[in-house]
Amino acid sequence: MTGRLLLLLAAALLTLAGAAVTRWGRDAGFDPLSASARAAATASAGAAAQREPVGVGALGRVEPASRVRKLNQPGGFAVSRVQQMLVAEGDRVAPGQLLAVLADAAQKDAAVGQAEAAVAEARATLEKTRAAGRPSEIAAQRARIENLALQEGISRRDAERAERLVPSGAGAAAVADRNRVAAARAAAERAEAEAVLETLSRPRPEDVALAEARLRSAEAQLARARADAALSRVTAPIAGTILKIHTRAGDQVGTDGLLDMADLDAMDVVADVYETDLARLRPGAPAEIVVPGESRRFTATVREIGWLVRRTTQAGTDPVAAVDARTVEVRLTLGEDGRQALQRRTNMQVQVAIRP
Repeated sequence: MTGRLLLLLAAALLTLAGAAVTRWGRDAGFDPLSASARAAATASAGAAAQREPVGVGALGRVEPASRVRKLNQPGGFAVSRVQQMLVAEGDRVAPGQLLAVLADAAQKDAAVGQAEAAVAEARATLEKTRAAGRPSEIAAQRARIENLALQEGISRRDAERAERLVPSGAGAAAVADRNRVAAARAAAERAEAEAVLETLSRPRPEDVALAEARLRSAEAQLARARADAALSRVTAPIAGTILKIHTRAGDQVGTDGLLDMADLDAMDVVADVYETDLARLRPGAPAEIVVPGESRRFTATVREIGWLVRRTTQAGTDPVAAVDARTVEVRLTLGEDGRQALQRRTNMQVQVAIRP
């Protein structure tokens, strides 16, 4: 009996000691059961993370969806001075609106006026050729033909009478010959007058063709003069906002051109994504844009994935990163909040996080 009691007391002491150790471990922050559970949960989370697709991070820049348009003098570098600058930075312009006038505009406008006068002259000549003769000229020619016809008749009758008198001796042969010559001359003059009347009534096809060719040549010269005059004026290619003016009135046009403009109604972020990350991208993927100095993040959507792989243009801060990394431009469309906040921050560098 005494031995059994000793065994029971020893078991109770062992149980109390185990409970004390467990309570001490929990109070110290160590729980063997919870530690093993946490290890199992971490392992399952890591496996799940390996199964889920990974997002893409990149550096990018803010840019209008229309791209920045750099406008230069249309006529090349023959004339490099601005006569008038008709807009200021921040102005909104419409397509085709006149923005600047170069120094040779007056000279080219004069050439246009001269070409227009040449076209008017050629057109008048063609109309005159087609009309042949004026009504007064045609009437006068017809009257002349009638007069010549009368003279021809009189000369012919005189010649006939003189010929009848020659055999009887009452008339001289010389008189008869003169009358015959006068009749022939009158007939020839009448035929000539009728030919002139025909010319006045109906123009010759070759004259009309020549006048038409001269008109076409004059019109071509006018079109060329107008095209040259247009090269002395700079117009807006799209609707947008003037971002920067590089050349003022009276200044020579430099290598930066005249001005920069863009349509700020739609803004993009252009991200330089490493070529190894392209497989994880898709059009329509959501993204977040982190802007330096902004506490909020802006939403964006992948719209275009570039077609050209090139060397990276973004300066990295990782000292062990590959310096010859190759990237592809990916364009993301900013949401309305981002568009309003970044409308005046073209070319600003931002961070891009594209979710899978």
